[in-house]
Amino acid sequence: MKGTPFKLRQKLSPSAARKKAARDTAMAKTPARKAKKAQNQRIGQRSDSDLHHTNSGVKRISIKDNRGFYGRGTKKE
Repeated sequence: MKGTPFKLRQKLSPSAARKKAARDTAMAKTPARKAKKAQNQRIGQRSDSDLHHTNSGVKRISIKDNRGFYGRGTKKE
């Protein structure tokens, strides 16, 4: 979690951290993830919403709904 502005680092050994970084990079470079990233760039991100990729396309979800589990709170996730 090198790029996060928060201090939420996982307490991993150096070797485990390297393995996790390699896994995360490999996952981010899969064809499906690359296609979603390209689609996000074409659509454009706004500060008031997040983009969710579904089978039927892309939905723009408000930050409030996204962070609050659509009004049901975060403890029920």
